Amino acid sequence: MIPKMLELVESKHIRQDRLVFEIGDTVDVHTKIQEGDKERVQIFSGIVIARRGGGTRENFTVRRIVAGEGVERTFPINSPRIAKVDVKRHGKVRRAKLFFLRDRVGKATKLVERVDLAEREAANQAKKARKGGAT
Repeated sequence: MIPKMLELVESKHIRQDRLVFEIGDTVDVHTKIQEGDKERVQIFSGIVIARRGGGTRENFTVRRIVAGEGVERTFPINSPRIAKVDVKRHGKVRRAKLFFLRDRVGKATKLVERVDLAEREAANQAKKARKGGAT
């Protein structure tokens, strides 16, 4: 009885436009910032190292390096303060949590880029079209 009531209450607050990204993706999180009576959008770029929770309590953690220091920020997925999440790269990972990146420095923090089969095929088609048009 109580879980059904929770689902009913939470369903009103769950984001309608789902944010599509995975662990290991390099993302730009567009966050709405209120300054006095003005509102602006601030971008936080980094690698998604964790995703946890469910329903309205679901959140994700993004990590980036600023001036040689690691900075992590956790965002609630269903927050109205999050305008959008842009995926820049897809990282190839084998873990659900990437906390091992905290111990790494420099180029060791880079993840190998994951290229999906459909994207690879589209790139090959574009390459063939350019070669065919050039000759």
